[in-house]
Order: sequence, then C-alpha cells, then structure tokens
Amino acid sequence: MFDLKKAGYKDPILVSATDGVGTKLLIAHETNTHATIGIDLVAMCVNDLIVQAAEPLFFLDYLATGKLNPEPAEQVLEGIADGCRQAGCALIGGETAEMPGMYLPGHYDLAGFAVGAVERKALLPRDDIQVNDMILGLASNGLHSNGFSLVRKIILEAGLEFNGTSPFEEKQSLAESLLTPTRIYVKSCLSTIKFGDVKALAHITGGGIIENVPRILPKELGANFFSKSWYVPPVFKWMANASRLSPREMARTFNCGIGMIIIVSPDKAGPALDCLREHGETATIIGEICRVQKSAPRINISELEDAFI
Repeated sequence: MFDLKKAGYKDPILVSATDGVGTKLLIAHETNTHATIGIDLVAMCVNDLIVQAAEPLFFLDYLATGKLNPEPAEQVLEGIADGCRQAGCALIGGETAEMPGMYLPGHYDLAGFAVGAVERKALLPRDDIQVNDMILGLASNGLHSNGFSLVRKIILEAGLEFNGTSPFEEKQSLAESLLTPTRIYVKSCLSTIKFGDVKALAHITGGGIIENVPRILPKELGANFFSKSWYVPPVFKWMANASRLSPREMARTFNCGIGMIIIVSPDKAGPALDCLREHGETATIIGEICRVQKSAPRINISELEDAFI
C-alpha cells in the first residue's frame, strides 16, 4: 500500500508502466553475470514514467524460473534495489515463480511494474510545443536494453566470444560492454521539470529516435536533428558496420547515444542544460522542432550518416 496524501500530493494523477529487459537477459544467462540486469529492469519502467512528469513512487518485480537458483536471484534483486535507490522509489513487493519445464535450466525471465504520481496540472507532454523549440539530448550508457536480438545475431555471425575482449571497448570484455546497465534519468529530469519550463520528454527505447519522438509531437510538427552535435559511442559505430544497417535504420533500432530527449522553448534551453549537468547528465542541444513539409519525413536525421564513420 502507498499513502499518496502523506507523499504530499493534492490533485494527483497516477501513472503506471510495465516492462522487461528483453533478450539482453540471454547474455546475462550465457555469461552468468546478473549484478546489473535488475537496474535495467527498473530503468525501463521508471524512465517511462517521467515522460509524463510522474515521480516514481513504488516498484514491484516478477521473476520466473524453472527452478530457483538463489545466488543469481539474489544478484538480480540487489540490482533491482539499486535501481530503485537511483530512481528514488520504494521496492514494496514482488513475486518469484518456480515453473518446472517452462524455462531452460539456469534461465529466468523478469518483468517490472512501476507506479508514479504527478499533479494533474503538471502532466506532460504539454500542448504548446511549437516551431523552433529546442531538443535537448541526454547521453545514454550504450545500448541500454533494446536491439539485443540483432546484437546477439551479429556477435554469433562474427564468431565473437562474450568473455573475449570487446571490439569497441578494449578495456572490457564484450559481455561487460553489452551489460552496461540502462541509465536512470529520473532525478535529473524531475529536477529539470521543477526548475525549468519543460514541454515534453521522450524515452528513447525500442523504435529509437525515429519512432519515439513523433509520439510527443503534434501531427503537423517534426524534428530536425543536428546529429553531429552529440557523441555517438563506439558500440553504435561497430554495430552499423557489422550489421550494414543504414543510418536511418540504426536510428529506428537503437538509441544511438541519446537515452532521453527533452523539449524546451529556446530561452529555457540554457537553464535546463545547466540543471541537467548539475545532476550529472551529459546534455546537449541536438535539434529543433520544425513544421513538417509535404512528403518529407517527420524526423530529419540526414546529418547522422557521418556519425557512424
């Protein structure tokens, strides 16, 4: 149970989200590395809450397996607890289910459920997004938790070993690079929402920049991205070359270095960036809102082509 009144809300709207970690779990299984996968689980849920400006209140987890192995389960739960601390929410319960014959030996599946609250008048996105508004990008930690079916296929075709040296991070194994946990943007974004004049946020997950940004825009508006203005981590350059995906398909599949997008009016961009950076984010102006021309794509990423070279 959770007491909204004691949490200080006067006219709250509850916001809920549920998600999993996808096939990133298979890398954790294959390498017996479970310490951070719980952080991913929390991140995928709470980052979806803050796009409505909702403060995460509590989280529940569901772990299902054929036969419970206590050691990896404890590591997963420790990661979930860590993720909840990063998000400032309470881990109030969960379920562990044993279902013999349902999963391969040693395998498990995860799901997470998060509930947040926001005052009705503060809900996002706002309806006053307009041409020339600025798009701020918050750097990702890498792949986060999307696109791993393709990642695993490419690694298999390349004959790489998860325990071998990463082809894009020399000081790490391939597994360590790929299992870098999803960044949790809750505290920095909530602080910026309270401090600045934020109009909308978009969590860049499945569908990448191409599909997630239009969801928060009026139909007549699109976005021009200044793709050379942000750092594209080496993993994406490696993936682009190994997969032979076009830049547009890369931006439809992966976050390409941007895990969260914030839209503000031009005069609020500077203060918002300052606030984000004070809270530890690598944040830059990466684009602007534009009016969609006939037959033109709503999301213009033409500059992104050079970023994968």
